[in-house]
Amino acid sequence: MSTESSPAGAARQGFSEPWRERLPMPEAASLNEAQRAAADALVAGPRKGVYGPFLPLLRSPELLERVAGLGELLRFRSVLDIRIRELVTCAVARHVGNQFEWQMHAPLAIAAGVDPNTLDAIRVGARPRTLAADEEAALDFTRELLHTHGTSEPAYAAAASRFGEQGLVEVTTLIGYFVMVSWVMNVAHTPARTQAPALPAFPQ
Repeated sequence: MSTESSPAGAARQGFSEPWRERLPMPEAASLNEAQRAAADALVAGPRKGVYGPFLPLLRSPELLERVAGLGELLRFRSVLDIRIRELVTCAVARHVGNQFEWQMHAPLAIAAGVDPNTLDAIRVGARPRTLAADEEAALDFTRELLHTHGTSEPAYAAAASRFGEQGLVEVTTLIGYFVMVSWVMNVAHTPARTQAPALPAFPQ
């Protein structure tokens, strides 16, 4: 296995050494018809490009299309407020140590109204001290689900009260979706363009 450098201005995904991007963007000439169609659909859709988890997923174009469709629903058409969606996505990215999703969604969370101090705490693994009530309900639900693979009655009741049954189902699926695509990138060592401070390795 060769050691490769991550692209200039990029945060490495994965802390194992020697490091290499395992499943980069294939050469355009090597794409088959299904892969080209899947890539073209991403460019024409709300993402406007092929990046992040879709680089490794391009090896399985039908899977890529299905994952992309689910992601579009959860990211762009969910009943959840965008501030909650972005906060939950950042919490998931921190939990699974995924640089791409953190770099992508931390700036979006701030733009949506999440306090930068909240994201700073999440980035280093701390519990944010000051949260809006809906953010607290969302983070408690997310953290319990990620750590225990279920939720207690208090966390469930708080989330259901804040987000309704549809919102609760969608936030649960959002968490699972971003764990899934983060795992794909964690395995592929898909690097991320640096826009925000990179996630440090645990423990500090």
